[in-house]
Amino acid sequence: MKKVYIKTWGCQMNEYDSTLIKSFLEKKESYLLIDNAKKADILILNTCSIREKAQEKLFHQLGRWRKLKKDNPNIIIAVGGCVATQEGIKIFNRANYINIIFGTQTLHRLPNMIKSAIVSKKLIVDVINYKSIEKFDNIQYTVTSISRISSLVAIMEGCNKYCSFCIVPYTRGREVSRPVIDIINEIKQLTKLGTREVILLGQNVNSYFGEYINGKKCDFSKLLYYISEINEIYRIRFITSHPLHFTNNLIHAYSKIPQLIDSLHLPVQSGSDRILKLMRRRYSTVQYKIIIEKLKSIRPKMHISSDFIIGFPGETEIDFKKTMALVKDVYFDMSFSFLYSPRPGTPASILKQNTSIEERKKRLFMLQNKIIIQSKKLSLNMLNTTQSVLVDGIAKNDIMKLSGKTMNNRTVYFEGRHSCIGKIVKINITNVSRHTLIGRVI
Repeated sequence: MKKVYIKTWGCQMNEYDSTLIKSFLEKKESYLLIDNAKKADILILNTCSIREKAQEKLFHQLGRWRKLKKDNPNIIIAVGGCVATQEGIKIFNRANYINIIFGTQTLHRLPNMIKSAIVSKKLIVDVINYKSIEKFDNIQYTVTSISRISSLVAIMEGCNKYCSFCIVPYTRGREVSRPVIDIINEIKQLTKLGTREVILLGQNVNSYFGEYINGKKCDFSKLLYYISEINEIYRIRFITSHPLHFTNNLIHAYSKIPQLIDSLHLPVQSGSDRILKLMRRRYSTVQYKIIIEKLKSIRPKMHISSDFIIGFPGETEIDFKKTMALVKDVYFDMSFSFLYSPRPGTPASILKQNTSIEERKKRLFMLQNKIIIQSKKLSLNMLNTTQSVLVDGIAKNDIMKLSGKTMNNRTVYFEGRHSCIGKIVKINITNVSRHTLIGRVI
């Protein structure tokens, strides 16, 4: 039996892909998943190219694994994910000791690639799949691969937006949605393993437009209604949504589907319409704020998080001040915010940077600090309140306590019986920090 170690970095879609890899390998009796790279026969690296210097990070990791392969030349090293899709054979040119390069859409073929690599001792490269949702076919989870209260479920993949800064359309392909029945069956399969919350995934998850029975089409809001009819699902989340597809039907769903949580991640990227135009985002800050206002009219306790790119080429002090004004107006609870870094092959990569790195870092610090202050205030507002908490397990830092999530996605630690896990309990909040709360069962 071959021992397999999988290392993943990047977004939650990558985490989901690694879960699929585990599922495909566990179907084969000849593979055993382990959590120690030094004891593995097969090393799998699932990469992400969204952030700066992704290639450098890849080769640093491969350098560490090269030492393991020097001691055991029979080790198989497989590199997959977005960097593999983007770079292909170039990875082998720099690290000629790897055995397999697979793409985001070909990971379902990995068991056969491993078998071929072991037999032939030759490099296997398979990064392109024109049937891009093929990897979702015949998903069969096992208790060992996924047995948790909250589970990721990909409903679509790819992106048609071609924002000027983003590499995703070139590594994940164009948008393709899974059939409704496949998604529903996967969720039902997960509920048998204890799942009570699903996190729906997609590069633009709310642009979902899948096929239902008899060829009828189903948009994202309709899909949410179908999922809400599964009795074992208590909570529904989704990431990452796009403002262009945040329709009135989707907003109205928040008044009809109680399982939808009071927390939304809706990337805005900038508070300046001029910069949004350079980014090719195709909406204005006014349009963005209207979406938030409509949502909060239905769910007044809704917490909003977002993505921000600071220091995009052409960003001026005035543009940044507009971003800070938007942060205040929307009162964001959290952000994934980064300095702009050019991605190879994207339109923005040829734009001239007009701001010093010192100034860009200063702006990023100001934005992040502002959102931290707002987040703390939002947590303080929850002190001495009663919250409905979905209990997801034992607290990571204190085995004597349980942990769970509020409707607005705050983590709560409290003392309770293990029989509470997987259930929604009422918790009185007795102490708060920025993103974690302490409470007691009522």
